[in-house]
Amino acid sequence: MMQPRSSPRASDGLTRARTREGFDLPVIDITNPRFTVADDPAELRALYDVVIEEARKRRRIPKFIMRIMLAAAARKSRLVRALFKSNEGFLDGMSTYVMKLGADNLVPPYDTPMDRRFAASPNMVLVRLRMQQIAHLIADGLADDLADARAGAPLSLINIGGGPALDSINALILLRRARADLLNRPIAIEVLDSSQDGAFFGANALAALRADKGPLEGLDIVLRHHDYDWNRPSLLERLVAKNTTAGAITAASTEGALFEYGDDQAIVGNLRALRANGSGVRLVAGSVTCADETRRRMIAETRLKLFPRGLAGFAPLVAQAGFRIAKVESALVSDQVLLRVI
Repeated sequence: MMQPRSSPRASDGLTRARTREGFDLPVIDITNPRFTVADDPAELRALYDVVIEEARKRRRIPKFIMRIMLAAAARKSRLVRALFKSNEGFLDGMSTYVMKLGADNLVPPYDTPMDRRFAASPNMVLVRLRMQQIAHLIADGLADDLADARAGAPLSLINIGGGPALDSINALILLRRARADLLNRPIAIEVLDSSQDGAFFGANALAALRADKGPLEGLDIVLRHHDYDWNRPSLLERLVAKNTTAGAITAASTEGALFEYGDDQAIVGNLRALRANGSGVRLVAGSVTCADETRRRMIAETRLKLFPRGLAGFAPLVAQAGFRIAKVESALVSDQVLLRVI
């Protein structure tokens, strides 16, 4: 289990928590207007039109000039460097988290003018919306399940590739505001990730939110990290079996992770692990990269190994694993899905 180390509320009114690097970052609470993204179809379409226009303009720039421009921007911005210079093929959990803070909430060492410009881009606004939509899907999906469950039954939120797991944490904040009585039970957030950095920050963020007058004050919640490779889902299957034995209500999520970076075999394998041995997994929420030509071109400009399969390519994998897509929320660059067992 992560050892919590939270920071006091800053003068700007934002709760902060410490990273493994020693930085104090704001904790995203999507019920705070500072972090809320408008989920209005017309506004989203206007944002995406800007994304498309910017992509069209970039295609006119010769590749060697674009490389020079990106190199110059990367020297001035940790966020640009993380997106365009990563050799891992994916964004690390903490860089992704900082991108979701929004330009006005950036703090050192992520607050250079170039960082702020990058964080304010329409594409990053849509990434912020992605997490917000996942949190709402989890909270809304769990409300009826928790209301019908045995009183005091444990709740387990499994977060695959979760980084700091702020989608799970924000789902609890939403549930606390809507139906506080539903959370009178032991709650565990199980972060399955190959890196400890995100979970370290997530545990500190959770401790800060559970502190006096925090939105999760007084709740019995722990956050645990598990070193995980989604190409080998046996650990996930064991965790689900343990939850089933304990009579826990289990929900899973994977925001910006498995469904976007995993291959077909990994997705089917993990979904099957979630419902193995007649487990009680109630729902799975996750993000799916859109497959339109603009999105494919955007991915090609980075080193990210995303699979732009879209819902048409994702649905057959879901069915193969024994799930169905029950609900979809769109952020245009990705679709957020709620899965239920068939």
